[in-house]
Amino acid sequence: MNVGKLMKQAQRMQQDMARVQAELATRTVEATSGGGAVKAVARCDGTLVSIKIDPAAVNPSDVAMLEDLVLSAASQALAQAKATMEQEMGKLTQGMNIPGLM
Repeated sequence: MNVGKLMKQAQRMQQDMARVQAELATRTVEATSGGGAVKAVARCDGTLVSIKIDPAAVNPSDVAMLEDLVLSAASQALAQAKATMEQEMGKLTQGMNIPGLM
């Protein structure tokens, strides 16, 4: 493989990665905990978009439980976002064996 061809391939991959990253920044996933009492929405770029809490889940005498539900929903949403991002980026590098790239 000549250097020019390799450079074109790398440039194309870089453009594809930028495109996929932009798409992932707008794609969302959601997760719930406590039977739907808490819902977290995250973008596939790893940012949290929103947290919704059912008012029935708010018990002033058990704030720790609500904190756990929020943490659980947010963690699940972020894990789903990360898995989606890895899957989409993996499609770009599938079959390539370039040391240090992934």
